[in-house]
Amino acid sequence: MVEKLAHGSSRKLLSVDEIVETYVNSKTRKLLLFITSLMWSFDAAGVLALSFTLPAISKEWALTVQQSANILSATFIGMLIGALSVGFVADFLGRKISNIVYFLFTVVFSLFLGFTNSAATFLFLRLLAGIGYGGLMPSVNAYLAEFLGKGLRGAYLVLLEASWAIGSILIGLVSVTTVQISWRITYWAFAVGLVLLPILLKLPESPKFAFKKHGKDGLEKVLKAKIHYDVAPIPESKVAVIELLKSPYLSRTIMIWASWFVVSFVYYTLFSWAPKIFAQQGLNATKSLWFTFFMMVAQLPGYLSAAYFIEKLGRKKSLAMYFIGMSVSAILWAFVGNTVQLIIVALLLSFFTLGVWGLVYAYTPELYPTTMRGTGNGMAGVVARIAGILAPQFAGYMFSMNKSLLEIFSWLAGLSILAAVIVLLLAIETKNVEIG
Repeated sequence: MVEKLAHGSSRKLLSVDEIVETYVNSKTRKLLLFITSLMWSFDAAGVLALSFTLPAISKEWALTVQQSANILSATFIGMLIGALSVGFVADFLGRKISNIVYFLFTVVFSLFLGFTNSAATFLFLRLLAGIGYGGLMPSVNAYLAEFLGKGLRGAYLVLLEASWAIGSILIGLVSVTTVQISWRITYWAFAVGLVLLPILLKLPESPKFAFKKHGKDGLEKVLKAKIHYDVAPIPESKVAVIELLKSPYLSRTIMIWASWFVVSFVYYTLFSWAPKIFAQQGLNATKSLWFTFFMMVAQLPGYLSAAYFIEKLGRKKSLAMYFIGMSVSAILWAFVGNTVQLIIVALLLSFFTLGVWGLVYAYTPELYPTTMRGTGNGMAGVVARIAGILAPQFAGYMFSMNKSLLEIFSWLAGLSILAAVIVLLLAIETKNVEIG
């Protein structure tokens, strides 16, 4: 863009994104990707630590199924609070401070869980840790995105999100190798995260926030460079949620909210109660935890395969295909006859479920123009958190009523196939399509 100056000469006017593309080098981008991926991994580890430790916690404190379900749901209530509060914190204090605040909630309160001596204290601290889990992901995502030009943003954010699987696998490995000694060790391991704090304190503020608050001088300070261009103002664009429910966005909003709800509901029903589900099928406590760990491992190829198919087949076909895979895997689980079949089906269900997660993360921003993208992404996350609150309660109720695994998995399969149908009927294809 060229701006006409008062004396008649012309000067190039660049957006903040174009400035970032020009002044942020590859080494800086890769370093920030590495650091933010570490934070994202701790987030995943915090969320999924309970999957491995809840059986031992329930046994030590003689918890009922309902009490266990309440502890699980407390995590997602906290995550909902975190997701709803992060926008204000990041806009008021800055992306850097937001990252530090939610990271400390994640690491410190997860660490404190290892010192609790009652279910009530554990539930309360788990809710506080959940605020960290729910706020850290969007905070880190926004921070990294604001250091990336549009040509690199998609690839880098996919790599960031893939670190969820890494965090899940690492905390699973810690848990299955130490839970026989004490379930508390899993939470004490979060003390390692405090080593990151000095590094986070030294990170720069994001370019976009620095420019918004301090103008060109702030931007130059963050980028450590003299900018020889004028910088275009950042347009203010706050959109009410109701706009997502108006034409032409209503059908795609219904589709993507249904997708987020179903994948979150299935994922957290499955992973919150995986050891108990395996125990229902005759596995001892140790084998149940190892099977849960192998399911965590299957998340990574599921995510990476989705990253391949989303470009090969397109968004709509890939999402429908993975939902159908979820449905078939879920219903097959109820009919397995031996240990080999059980682990194969469990790995398949984990593979397809995380594949759907990867797809919806990449697909959602493409459904809305720039002015609506933040609201669209935010509300999709809220829908996922609501599903996360409900999922443990659903499974807890079914177990307390002595329902069969066939009945439990039939619900999961039915929801998955319904989501596939909604995608096929309402989804639009955004592959190679310019989005506003």
